[in-house]
Amino acid sequence: MNKKAKKSKKSKKLEEICERYDDGLLKMDGYDDCIVGVVERCGEQPILCYSTKKVIQKLIKCQKMSREEAEEWFYYNQIGAYVGEKTPCFLME
Repeated sequence: MNKKAKKSKKSKKLEEICERYDDGLLKMDGYDDCIVGVVERCGEQPILCYSTKKVIQKLIKCQKMSREEAEEWFYYNQIGAYVGEKTPCFLME
């Protein structure tokens, strides 16, 4: 599968997720390709789930960070950010 087909498949997956949850999910700007799904919890609103591995790889590639810098940024600014009950979660793979 070429890159364009993969991107299209990921975009379609995100569209389906947003349709199903009425776009009430909180997203991180620029990280749509790192979404692995939605987490549903008893008594809580559904939240987006991102791949820790993909987010760190994206920081290294797009922000030109070293692995150490990317991990530090990720743990402080992304995992460390609580922005309410819709704060996304991260899957450690």
